[in-house]
Amino acid sequence: MQLFLDRGADRLSVGVTPAADPDAPFFVVFPAMGVPARYYSQLVTRLTADGCGVAVADLRGTGESGPKATRAARYAMTDLADDVGAVLAATAELRAGRRTFLLGHSLGGHASVIHLARSAPENPVDGLILIASGLPLWRLFGARSLGVLTFAEGIRAVSALLGHWPGWGFGGRQSRGVIQDWAHTARRGEFAPRLGVADRLGDITVPVLAISVDTDQYTPPPTIDLLVGKLTGAKVTRVHVTEDEAGAPLDHFRWARTPGAIVDRVTAWLPVAAPADLS
Repeated sequence: MQLFLDRGADRLSVGVTPAADPDAPFFVVFPAMGVPARYYSQLVTRLTADGCGVAVADLRGTGESGPKATRAARYAMTDLADDVGAVLAATAELRAGRRTFLLGHSLGGHASVIHLARSAPENPVDGLILIASGLPLWRLFGARSLGVLTFAEGIRAVSALLGHWPGWGFGGRQSRGVIQDWAHTARRGEFAPRLGVADRLGDITVPVLAISVDTDQYTPPPTIDLLVGKLTGAKVTRVHVTEDEAGAPLDHFRWARTPGAIVDRVTAWLPVAAPADLS
């Protein structure tokens, strides 16, 4: 099932597989920057094999969502966070009576966190799963730190000059606003002040599962620790998945090709995230 949501000048594409098991949860997935929803097909297959419902949204300008970013694109991270709410609203009937979990990969995790912070103290979902999603502060990259800072400043400057990021070797084609907000996290280790969530991250109270993976070139474990350390009101479960556990090579993207170990960790965590009267 394919849903299309009008978002001003943009249109979101959301692929939906309804739940087959009446007692199974529903996962709403938001991808990494520049990664199309179809890339997560193996993750969807594993989750739906257990009877779960899954919706995967293409971020603005990516995959089946359009149009592609140009100088005319005005959206930024605030809009991506609002899109999380729009997808939840569009799938509300399919999710009725089911526990719902946001699953955000990298930038999709940022959008999910910002949405939850802005909607707190209401809890629009039952839990948040972050995969390879952290605040990529340049100082946390060890020997590559200065290179990361230079790179972040470089793509920020290019996006300012051209009015958008053309996707030269990183992140796909993106609006200037998204790149400016991402670059701020790399420079300062925090979400951009214009997002208005710096003092609200602690208001997120839903359970959080934060997963890092081996050989992650963009989100090493310390960057994830930095993000979840700000979620002071949430019960955070922090795990790391190794290549030995996965039985396959891993990095920031390749985990989605062989997501079995990730899904196993999610499945093991679900009882932890259950309400007291269900546990």
